Amino acid sequence: MLAVLHPWHHLLDMPDSPLHRPLLRWYAEHARDLPWRSSEATPWAVLVSEVMLQQTPVARVLPVYEGWMVRWPTPIALAGGTPGDAVRMWERLGYPRRALRLHQAATVIAADHGGEVPDRLDDLLALPGVGSYTAAAVCAFAFRQRTVVLDTNVRRVLCRVRAGEALPRSAVTRGERTAAAQLLPIDAGTAAVWSVATMELGALICTARRPSCERCPLADACAWRAAGYPAADTPTPRPQSYVGSDRQCRGRILALLRDVCWPVPATEVRAVWDNSVQRDRALASLLDDGLVVRVGEGSVSLP
Repeated sequence: MLAVLHPWHHLLDMPDSPLHRPLLRWYAEHARDLPWRSSEATPWAVLVSEVMLQQTPVARVLPVYEGWMVRWPTPIALAGGTPGDAVRMWERLGYPRRALRLHQAATVIAADHGGEVPDRLDDLLALPGVGSYTAAAVCAFAFRQRTVVLDTNVRRVLCRVRAGEALPRSAVTRGERTAAAQLLPIDAGTAAVWSVATMELGALICTARRPSCERCPLADACAWRAAGYPAADTPTPRPQSYVGSDRQCRGRILALLRDVCWPVPATEVRAVWDNSVQRDRALASLLDDGLVVRVGEGSVSLP
């Protein structure tokens, strides 16, 4: 894991933040043993994991990730398959456009980068489906570069510890990014460990709803705790119900198409959802997203 590859004790003689040592000590003892953190994990493995983990819990990602990496251990391997193969392997992770983007990214990597995930931020940002967070995460976790990695968990930890606020704003601000950059350890490898350790703290301890402050290594330095845990000044939006939603309808259609390797006639598509208006709307959106294609007269299939 990252903590093993670059131990926290490198900070002992470095003039960095007093937050670093307690968090890195905690991470060295409590980090989850995840395959994309292994010393054998390739940059491709890191990229795949980061795309899969977007808005998706680790427990759901693990079995799909492991099957994916067995089938497509390199970008060239995935590029040799079809987009429909990628959507099938994505199974029920949700937001299946990510599967298409990974296939597109693999195709670009195979064609333009000799089959190797690029190590430059600009090249990563040019890949389909790779945004600023994912590009920074790959630079840090795959190539040990000193980049600012700001996912939801990291932002929440830094917001509480440094700003004394319960939750960060909906969008990353310039000030937030600057503050995070100033807090990065000077050494690039240690900065990568710091980023994943902060992420782990947010996932396991400094959670959104029920933080375990009594077990937090940064509790004594936390501005939010010192202020008496003030509530967020903006209400947390209520999650939309999945049951009966267009998302559920889309999922039903995709599940039908994943289970077969041939075009499915319209009569079978109609059978998966009673509301014809919603079903037609969901199917149209799948077609627009490229997750489904029309075949012949009235049939559809994965691409």
